[in-house]
Amino acid sequence: MDFLGFQLRNNLFVAPMAGVTDRPFRQLCKKLGAGLAVSEMVTSNSLLYGSAKTRRRADHQGEVDPVSVQIAGADPVMMAQAAKYNADNGAQIIDINMGCPAKKICNVMAGSALMQNEPLVARILCAVVAAVPDTPVTLKIRTGWNRDHRNAPGIARIAEESGIRAIAIHGRTRADQYMGLAEYDTIAMVKSQVKIPVIANGDIDSPQKARFVLDYTGADGVMIGRAAQGRPWLFREIEHFLNTGDMMAPPQVAEIHRILRDHLADLYAFYGEETGVRIARKHISWYTKGLAGAAHFRHAMNQMPGIDQQLAATDEFFLGHAAANECLQHEHRSDEHVEEMRAA
Repeated sequence: MDFLGFQLRNNLFVAPMAGVTDRPFRQLCKKLGAGLAVSEMVTSNSLLYGSAKTRRRADHQGEVDPVSVQIAGADPVMMAQAAKYNADNGAQIIDINMGCPAKKICNVMAGSALMQNEPLVARILCAVVAAVPDTPVTLKIRTGWNRDHRNAPGIARIAEESGIRAIAIHGRTRADQYMGLAEYDTIAMVKSQVKIPVIANGDIDSPQKARFVLDYTGADGVMIGRAAQGRPWLFREIEHFLNTGDMMAPPQVAEIHRILRDHLADLYAFYGEETGVRIARKHISWYTKGLAGAAHFRHAMNQMPGIDQQLAATDEFFLGHAAANECLQHEHRSDEHVEEMRAA
């Protein structure tokens, strides 16, 4: 896929998720089939550029091109400075966050709160585009502030006029947070009204759902977030289904064990032992969700302070499952929403 002058493997995007889409996770998703992965958001507050957390978030060493960095903030000047800073430090695409529903972001009028103020949106977008004239700028939004104000089509037109090169839309409003079902009618409306690429996001958790959303919205690609947590091979499964119409065989326990082991090694190397072990706990929890004995395993694993104990517990759990079954039996991920939308 040609995207903003970059040749991507496909039109499958990893959604930016705070505390999740660090460099190890982005690299893993790209290895397992994602065409592009957007970094977790970096604050536009220049006072934080020197913090350890910000330095880690801006660390793209060894990452597969293109490197897309998301910035968040509400001040046009600071957002422009943040864009330039990141472009000067390896970012090849700048993504602007106007989709995050978190209170601590919205309370400072950043993230999806910005959708309430269209003139400010225009000023921020124009300032960022002007600050990095040689770097493509993209935008992530929601369908609106609440269900009575689904103004994504208006924001998308402002974005296109401001020089934004692509837009990703989560099919919920800010008020919805992550509750209920994503809706795709607003995304389809935006796609029909702008010429820039539109990426659909929200509740895409299976190859069939990805195919449905692409067909229903006419979007140029799909963006996947929470469904890939603990299941990064979802991208190759979707890629295979879109290319062939056939479902790929699920990964065997031994392969999942290897994937997780490699992921943990990258986390330890990236964060160091203390932080790496802590960050790894949530990933291990996602990999084991819904499996027999997982709750007891996670409770015990969360008490373990070091790398050796964490790896030993993980090995024991997966070797036990490998002895019982060739493939893990994950909890059911239904496609009822697809059927519901088709019946509507």
